[in-house]
Amino acid sequence: MPARTDRTTDPALRAGLLLARRGQAYFSRQLNELANDELDAPSLVPGWTRRHVVAHVGLNARALTRLTEWAATGVENPMYPSREARDEEIEYGATLPARALRNLSAHAAVHLDVEWRDLAPEAWDAPVRTAQGRVVPASETVWMRTREVWVHAVDLDHGASYRQFPAELVDALLDDVRRIWRARSVPGPVPVLEPTDRAGAAVGTAAEAAVGTAARAGAVRSGDADGAGSSDGPAAVGGSVGAVRVRGRAADLARWATGRGGAHLLTTSDGTPVPPPPPWL
Repeated sequence: MPARTDRTTDPALRAGLLLARRGQAYFSRQLNELANDELDAPSLVPGWTRRHVVAHVGLNARALTRLTEWAATGVENPMYPSREARDEEIEYGATLPARALRNLSAHAAVHLDVEWRDLAPEAWDAPVRTAQGRVVPASETVWMRTREVWVHAVDLDHGASYRQFPAELVDALLDDVRRIWRARSVPGPVPVLEPTDRAGAAVGTAAEAAVGTAARAGAVRSGDADGAGSSDGPAAVGGSVGAVRVRGRAADLARWATGRGGAHLLTTSDGTPVPPPPPWL
């Protein structure tokens, strides 16, 4: 008989699952507050309506379910056949009747959650491949989903705010941004993010010792988070010679760094205008 609670007993993984489930509830609440005709309005994602966001989040759950099934069975089951197929699926999903679109969002989320719940403890370490071609442990799907549901809840443009996010999620997002910026070798110096509401004074590369715990214990990005970690969250994130230092509340920094605006809420150490952030995802 399938388990009725998570089979994993790993405390960090269970904490990550909880954060993902809280994010799903947050996204669903935002969606349920929208009338059907309001789904046709633009979202905060350029070129996408709210319909596109809902379709994408539902189809993302299906894609991550495929990775979880891959981990469970050992049979390769990629997220998408191709980038083109993914994009076409989203465009088609956005044309669904409102009721069908809502059902897609709800049912796909439940299916993913059941697959997570029933996944054997040892299978969480099984290698799977993301849509970008990275080989990661199946536990990575938890952070991938966490990021999707919380951030896209804001993209529905119905009052959701990064300032409503749990602190451990904000810290994990800042760490995620820093890691991706560095991995991509973005043109020019990588900005230093200096949260004014976090303890500590680490800057630049020293900040790498101050991030990671939230990602491990709160978002469970197995194999991705690095650094010794600090329960106070990141004091400063990113950094290279000549980098601009961007300061503000951690939630506002996360909003800006993930490409959701908010530059007016931030300042720079030298008083120059806050620049556009490097690409995130």
